[in-house]
Amino acid sequence: MDYRSTLNLPRTDFPMRANLPQLEPKIQARWDAMRIYEKVQARTKGRPKFVLHDGPPYANGDIHVGHALNKVLKDIIVRSRSQMGYDAPYVPGFDTHGMPIEHAVITQRGVDRKAVDPVTFRNLCRDWALHYIERQTAQFRRLGVRGDWERPYVTLEPAYEAEQIKVFGEMAKRGYIYRGKKVIYWSPSAETALADAEIEYREKTSPSIYVAFDVVDGKGRLEPGDRIVIWTTTPWTLPANQAVAVHPDYRYGLFPSPHGRLLLARELVPAFQKTTGIALEEEVARFKGAELEGVRLKHPFYDRIVPVVLGEHVTLDAGTGAVHTAPGHGEEDYDVGIRYGLPILSPIDERGVFTEEAPGFAGLFYEEANGVIIERLRESGHLLHHGTIRHQYPHDWRTKQPVIYRAAEQWFASIDGFREAMLRAIEDVRWIPPWGETRIANMIRDRGDWCISRQRLWGVPIPIFYCEDCGRPVITDETIEHVAAIFRREGSNAWYARPAAELLPPGFRCPHCGGTHFRKETDTMDVWFDSGSSHAAVLRTHPELKWPADVYLEGSDQYRGWFNSSLSTSVAVYGRAPYETVIGCGFVLDGEGRKMSKSLGNVVDPNDIMARYGADILRLWVASVDYTADVRISESILQQIAEVYRKIRNTFRFLLGNLYDFDPARDRVPPERWPELDRYIYARLKAVIARVRQAYEAYDFHAVYTEIHQFCVQDLSAFYLDVTKDRMYTRLPDDPARRSGQSLMHEALRSLVVLLSPILPHTTEEVWSYLPGEKAESVQLVDFPEAAPSEADEALLRAFQPLLRVREAVQKALEEARQAKALGNSLEAHVELYPDGETWDALSRYGEGATLAELFIVSKVTLHPPGTPVPEGAVDARGVAVRVLTAPGKKCERCWMVLEDVGAHPNHPTLCARCAETVEALQARQR
Repeated sequence: MDYRSTLNLPRTDFPMRANLPQLEPKIQARWDAMRIYEKVQARTKGRPKFVLHDGPPYANGDIHVGHALNKVLKDIIVRSRSQMGYDAPYVPGFDTHGMPIEHAVITQRGVDRKAVDPVTFRNLCRDWALHYIERQTAQFRRLGVRGDWERPYVTLEPAYEAEQIKVFGEMAKRGYIYRGKKVIYWSPSAETALADAEIEYREKTSPSIYVAFDVVDGKGRLEPGDRIVIWTTTPWTLPANQAVAVHPDYRYGLFPSPHGRLLLARELVPAFQKTTGIALEEEVARFKGAELEGVRLKHPFYDRIVPVVLGEHVTLDAGTGAVHTAPGHGEEDYDVGIRYGLPILSPIDERGVFTEEAPGFAGLFYEEANGVIIERLRESGHLLHHGTIRHQYPHDWRTKQPVIYRAAEQWFASIDGFREAMLRAIEDVRWIPPWGETRIANMIRDRGDWCISRQRLWGVPIPIFYCEDCGRPVITDETIEHVAAIFRREGSNAWYARPAAELLPPGFRCPHCGGTHFRKETDTMDVWFDSGSSHAAVLRTHPELKWPADVYLEGSDQYRGWFNSSLSTSVAVYGRAPYETVIGCGFVLDGEGRKMSKSLGNVVDPNDIMARYGADILRLWVASVDYTADVRISESILQQIAEVYRKIRNTFRFLLGNLYDFDPARDRVPPERWPELDRYIYARLKAVIARVRQAYEAYDFHAVYTEIHQFCVQDLSAFYLDVTKDRMYTRLPDDPARRSGQSLMHEALRSLVVLLSPILPHTTEEVWSYLPGEKAESVQLVDFPEAAPSEADEALLRAFQPLLRVREAVQKALEEARQAKALGNSLEAHVELYPDGETWDALSRYGEGATLAELFIVSKVTLHPPGTPVPEGAVDARGVAVRVLTAPGKKCERCWMVLEDVGAHPNHPTLCARCAETVEALQARQR
C-alpha cells in the first residue's frame, strides 16, 4: 500500500516564486477597479482624523531612489494609521513653479524666453510640469503608494494660487512684507535671487590675494604712505570696495617691509609671512583696532577715498585682521555700510556681468574679471601676493553653479516680526529625531529676513501694484481679495494677460495719493513660498483633511526648506506651527556610503529595481533601514533584502499549505483547548503583535521589520513548523491536536499578513486571497489585530525558557552524533536527559511522552531524575547533560519514527501502532 496518500502533506496553489514585477501591476489594476482608496476612506469615516501632509516633490523629471524612500515611508504611515483606528486620508502634492522648469523649457524645448510673450512661455512651462506630474504619478503608484491620485494638490492650480495670494496678503497686512535693497544670494546662472534654502556648499578653487591700501590721512596715528593689508578670495568685489574694517579689540602692528610699512593684526604676522614670503622687520608701532577708526585710505585702482571702519565680524581665522568691505557684496559688509552710511554699490547685473559703474571692467563676467583685476593690482604695486585656495563656496542647488552676494531691490518677509513666535512654536512640536528641534531652532534664530522675490516668469506673481502718480507700492485687503478671486477663476496667467486696471477693483484709487494709474510688479514669489503655503491652500480647504497636520515627513535638507517655510508662513498668519510632528529622514547613499552621482556611475534607479525585483522588495528595504540617518542601497543590499523576503514568503506558503483543509468556521479550536506548545507560540504571537503596533505608533518601521522577520524565521520556520510536522502530517485530518495546530497557524498567518500589509501591500494582498475562511475583499480593509500577553501568557513564556534551553542542548548533541556518523536523521535517536533540580522541575511535568519527543524531533526521550549518574559520552550543557543513543525498534514507513511497536498490526507490518490505527480509521471512513 502507498501510505504517502494517507498523509496530510501541505498543498497550496500559492506560488513559491513571487514574480513580483509581473504580479504587482495585476494587483494594482484590481485595486483600481475596486477603487480601494475610496473603500478604505468609506470604511474609516467617522474615526479620529490622522493627516500626513505631503511635501510636494518637484515635477521636473522621473523619480529617484530618494523619492522612493520618502513616498514609501509616508505610505507605510498612512496605511498603518488607517488600520489602527484612524481615518487617514492621503492627498499627494506636486511642486510646479520655478527656475528648473523654465530652464528645461528653454534648453530642451529650444524656447527663447525673451522672444515669446509671457503667457505663451508660462503655458509651455505648465505643460512641462503637467507632463512630469503624469509620469511621477504613474511611478509613485507603481511603488504601491495609496492615495487620492485623481485629486492631488498642484501648486499651479488656480485654487491653490488664490490661497497663496491670500497668505501673502495676510502677511503684508501684518506688516511682515517690505521692499528694500539688501545683499542677497544671487544666481548669475539662473538670473535670479535665491533663498537660503536654495543654497548648497561645494568645493571651489578661488584666487587668494593680499592687497595693500595706502594711507592718505592717518588721523595722527599712521603716516601717509603707510599701508593696511587686506586678504580676499573675491577680487571681483574690489571695484565695489567702500571701506576697510578692523576689529575694535584686536591688536594691530605696523611693520617695515620691502613693500613699505604694512599694518596687520599682530597674531596673524607669522601666517602672513609664511604665505606671502614677505619678510617683516621689527614692529614700529602698535594700535588697538578702535584707534584706527576714521583713518582714510586710497582705493587701490579708483580715485576713491575709503575709511577704516570697525566691525565685530572681523576674525583672526585667516587673512590679516583687516577686511576689504564692499557693502553691495556681503551681508556683514552691508550691515557695516548701513551703520557708517557708506554707498551700497553693486556694479554687476543679473547675469553676473559688470556694468558701467565699474570703470575698466564693464562687460566682463565677474569670474573673468578676477584675472584682469589682479593684473591691474600688480601693475599699480598694490598686489602683495597671489595664490589660490580650495574651499567650500555657496552654489545654486539647481544649476550647481557658484552664486554671488549682490545688493538688489527685492521683496522680503521680515523674520524679526515673528522670530520669537516661531521659536516658541518649535517647542510645541514633536521632532523625530529629537535633534531636529535644535537644528531648526538654530536656523530660525540665526536667519535673516526672507527674500521672497524672484526674477522669473514661471511662478506666482507678487500681487503688488505701483502707483504711477506717486511711485509708491500698493497692497490692500481689497486688492488682495480681488486678485485672489481672479486667480481662482483664471489662474495666475491673468497677471500677464490683463492690464493692471483689470486686475484692480473697479474705480480703485491709490490709498496714498488718490491716483488712478498703476503698473504691476514683475517679480514672482520664491517657490518656497509656494510650497510653504500648502498648509493653508490644502489642509484648510480640503474637507477631508485638517489643520494642523499630524505629521510632516521629508528629507533632512527640509529643515531649511519646506519645514522652515511652512513654519514661517503658518506662524506669521495663524500664530502656530502647521504640524504636530516633524520627521526628518536621511539621504540615500550607495553601498559604500558615497553620494550618488552620474559621474560615479552609482545611481540606483527605483524604476529599474521595480522592473527587476518588484516594488515590495524596495518597500521592504525602506522598512529595514534606520531612515532617520543616511541609508545605503546597492545590488548586494537588495539581494540580502530579497533573501529576507523569500524567507517570509516561504513561511506564509508553508502556513497556507497546512491550511488546505481548514475552515475556520467549522474547524477552529479555541485557544484554551490548545496543547501547551501551541499556547506558547500564541503567547509569542501576541507579544509580537503588541510590539509591532507600538513600533508603527512610534514610526519605527525597522522594529516592525525585525519583529516580524524574526518571528517568521525563528519562532515559526525554525521551531514550531518544524516540530509539529509529525502532528500535522500523520494524524487524522480532524484530529483535535491537528486542528489545534491549524487554528494557531491560521491565527498567526492572518495576524502577520495584516501587520505586514503597510510594508508589503502586494504580497500580503496575494496571501490574503488564499487565506481560508470568510474575509474582507482586501487586506487593506482590515484593522490590525489587537493582542497583549496576559499574565498567564507571561508565565507560559517564562516556563518555556528552560525547555527551549534543553532543546538547544539536544540539537547540539544530535549534531555531534551526526558528525560522528552515529545516526542520520534525528528520528533515529533516543535521547536521555540528566537534568539538575531546577531543570527537572521544568521538564518533569512533560514526563517521557510525546511532548518532549515532538519538541526535540526524536523517536524516544528518557528523563532521568536529578542525581542519576551521567554516563560517559554525554554532552554537558547548562542545567542538563544529554546522551544520544540509537532508538530501539524499527522505522515506521509512514511517520519515519523508530519505534518498538512497528509491525504490531497484522494488516500493516511496516507501520507503528499509532499510524496503523490512523490508516485503519481512514479506510473505515472510505467504506
